[in-house]
Amino acid sequence: MPSEEPMRRMPARETPVRETPARDIPVREIRAAHTADTLTVYQAFGPEIAGPAVAEGRFPEAFSRTRMMWIKPSFLWMMHRSDWGRSPGQERVLSLEISRAGFDGALERAVLSGYTGRVHESRAAWQRELRRSPVRVQWDPERGVDLGPLAWRAIQVGLRGEASRAYADEWITRITDVTALAEQVRLTRDPALLPVETPYPVGAAVAARVGAATV
Repeated sequence: MPSEEPMRRMPARETPVRETPARDIPVREIRAAHTADTLTVYQAFGPEIAGPAVAEGRFPEAFSRTRMMWIKPSFLWMMHRSDWGRSPGQERVLSLEISRAGFDGALERAVLSGYTGRVHESRAAWQRELRRSPVRVQWDPERGVDLGPLAWRAIQVGLRGEASRAYADEWITRITDVTALAEQVRLTRDPALLPVETPYPVGAAVAARVGAATV
């Protein structure tokens, strides 16, 4: 892997808002770039998938709709996962605007990928739901602009089967290649370049189901 340029030391005033929030951020809160109708998630692929997806505004037939896939509303978590779009098979970072109706419906069916007594009535009940549901939710440490872990967590949503097919063929409204943005942020570590991600509203029932804070 090519060596990375030395990280520029930033003065405190340049620290990303997500690292010094004006309000206390709950440990588990869904944060995303979103509009009244859409929510933005990120994935990274090789050029054989990303190229046609950007050109056509939808995934090509070569894109697997049967395996479990994970979508991430956190830009910086995607940067962590793909090493700024430099990992093999993840050289192109895509921003995908999807319908909130599709995303919200997925959360209503989601099951946490790990058992927790705060959410599940029993381990057996969790295992039954896990087998039935096509949607998983996982919370991993959010990342700062230096990709170090922060005190709060970012949501990942795993889709398989019917949920994966609906995502690929029905929910997507726009696909944008943001590989150049990923490289620009990597080189400058400038928080002003980051997509604006704000708390995403979910109802009490969904929040309880996925272990999230309500907005």
